[in-house]
Amino acid sequence: MGILSRTKGKVGEREVADLLKRNGYEARRGVQFQGGAGSPDVVHNMAGFHIEVKRTERLALWDALKQANADKGPKEHALIFHRANGKPWVIIMDAEAFLRDVAPLPEEEVILHDPERTE
Repeated sequence: MGILSRTKGKVGEREVADLLKRNGYEARRGVQFQGGAGSPDVVHNMAGFHIEVKRTERLALWDALKQANADKGPKEHALIFHRANGKPWVIIMDAEAFLRDVAPLPEEEVILHDPERTE
């Protein structure tokens, strides 16, 4: 990895930490020396999530997911924060884990609003 790529990665990690702080979380750039659950890209207080930051124009999605899943703790979900130049940050997460643990179905039946339906 070249110096410019490492610098861009560090800047991205600081940007994500700042994004989390602006939204009420505690966060700081992690210490990068070994990989794994003990050295995440961003240290934060969002229980149950391991953050992998990718600040690149072309994300190698499956490689990033593989790395994040290898580095996360056993009770954590891997989150990939990605941003290309001039674009907003996006989060990538396993869909099954999201539906099961982040946005589970409510206990009660919910009627979804259909704007095209007239009753």
